[in-house]
Amino acid sequence: MILSMTDICKDYPMGKSVTQVLKNVNLSVSEGDYIAIMGPSGSGKTTLMNIIGCLDVPTSGEYLFGEKDIKKCKKKQLADLRNKKIGFVFQSFNLLPKLTALDNVALPLLYGGVRRSERRRRAKEALERVGLADRVDYRPDQLSGGQCQRVAIARAIVGNPDVILADEPTGALDSQSGAQVMDLFHTLHEQGATILMITHDRNVAEHAETIMHIKDGVLTGGDQDE
Repeated sequence: MILSMTDICKDYPMGKSVTQVLKNVNLSVSEGDYIAIMGPSGSGKTTLMNIIGCLDVPTSGEYLFGEKDIKKCKKKQLADLRNKKIGFVFQSFNLLPKLTALDNVALPLLYGGVRRSERRRRAKEALERVGLADRVDYRPDQLSGGQCQRVAIARAIVGNPDVILADEPTGALDSQSGAQVMDLFHTLHEQGATILMITHDRNVAEHAETIMHIKDGVLTGGDQDE
């Protein structure tokens, strides 16, 4: 088991009242899974993604990532876990505009203390895996949207994370580029990657092996039905 959530709740104070955004969410992800979590705007999927990605912590419930109890981790431990265990892919790419594709991909390794020659070697290999071996020296403004997302995917996989966490990965792309990105996720999954995707798009979700749904903070489907 890569991660396990049990009765996860997330509350936000709203004046004198409290709004419950996540309600007793249960989720487990095992090695090799390809899971899509679908939900409309306001469903709680972004909050859930932030907690899964250790960008936020739950109000209550248990979240285990491997053997780590996330609620007991300090900020530095969470940052280390995000850097080494989770590969993030965002809708807006989140690439640094002044850096080349190679240097963008190498960033997680830089933060992880990997020496420069090893960073560059692994970053080149990751760019080759996403079909951008000929774009290593290009900056984001010299690349198409689909190419930028492939750079972001290369950055997500460069550290061999336990899980790839993708948030609306085709949301900023045209249909052709989006299809190419989804084909790439399929290939990565066939190669052994574990993928957890957050989306509102059924066409995107249907690429996954398991589809779960979140609405009004309640997660259903997948393991919830077993």
